Amino acid sequence: MSERTVLIVDDEEEMRLLVSMYLENAGFCCLEAGDGDEALTVLARRSVDAILLDVMMPNQDGFSVCARIREQSDVPILFLTALGEEWDKVKGFKLGGDDYIVKPFSPGELIARLEAVLRRTWRGRERDGQLQFGNLAIDEKGRKVTVGSEPVRLTLKEFELLLFLAKHHGQVFSRDDLLVNVWGYDYTGNARTVDTHVKTLRMKLKDAGRYIQTVWGIGYKFEG
Repeated sequence: MSERTVLIVDDEEEMRLLVSMYLENAGFCCLEAGDGDEALTVLARRSVDAILLDVMMPNQDGFSVCARIREQSDVPILFLTALGEEWDKVKGFKLGGDDYIVKPFSPGELIARLEAVLRRTWRGRERDGQLQFGNLAIDEKGRKVTVGSEPVRLTLKEFELLLFLAKHHGQVFSRDDLLVNVWGYDYTGNARTVDTHVKTLRMKLKDAGRYIQTVWGIGYKFEG
């Protein structure tokens, strides 16, 4: 599996640095945000595999941030907070949190629980560069796609677009995000290019085309 990216959201810089050190030593790539607004800005621009979210923050607390994230993404969220009362934990889970870790915690516990959440929430199976969603198989190394037993012939960009969305399942991307991540910063075309490629992909994938979903007013996501 490629290096996984975790967004750490906490208003205390020392805590962010400490958690980043733990995660980077375990092989993760870390992004940081000092409050909820900054976290949402980061998520609009970058794809992440999980979020570690503090609850007690200025402006909007972690519960509010979690609710806003859940409006557009099912990226794993682990609350990392000093609030250890049962009702706090229940509220966190009801809002869509995947785990609830109470400070203080040990590095070993943090890594183990993060790894466990990532294993639970990953809906596809990635083995030796192959992703599997129902009858849709994507072979990253061989650059092949099959639906059932039937091979699907895709252009280079169609394959790269499908692979990018599938590897970030559940996360919503705007057309501009997809242009940057798939076509590159120097691409001179417009957002209609994305719509055209999505339309063609859905047609070629037939019933598996349902995995590429339109999020009205925003863009697209892969929901497997």
